[in-house]
Amino acid sequence: MSSHSELRKRLESAAYPDLGAMMEGYAQAAAELGKREFRQKLDFTPESIDGLDEILVLVGESPELDVDFEVRLWGSYLGEMLRRRYAGSWEMTQYPGGVAAVPAVEVRGSRLFPLMKVYRRLTAGEEEDLRGFFTMVTERLGRPAQVN
Repeated sequence: MSSHSELRKRLESAAYPDLGAMMEGYAQAAAELGKREFRQKLDFTPESIDGLDEILVLVGESPELDVDFEVRLWGSYLGEMLRRRYAGSWEMTQYPGGVAAVPAVEVRGSRLFPLMKVYRRLTAGEEEDLRGFFTMVTERLGRPAQVN
């Protein structure tokens, strides 16, 4: 997994002007890695959610799983896909019941926690599938924003 650790070094040493730029950087890296290592098309469309889910199943089975990094990487992709779809924005905010602030996507007053979702998918498995999460988000937020 050498390309994985190189990717991690590159991402963690980059200087990002703000949270949004950082999450976008990680999301872009996730899309590249998804294509290169997992042969999944991660193109920020809702159709890519199943491919992302398959990647998380494989990643979760890895004996040298680095949960923090994987959550940041794939959670950024999930969040960026939702942010683009609903014209939201990234912000650091308190996770309900949590002690630390985590990156969240804010959309018209709703907060989504894609990194927490990916964390649960990696640690709790099947019942936390992303398709169900995406369906719930879609029901809650309705139609996507019109992107010019």
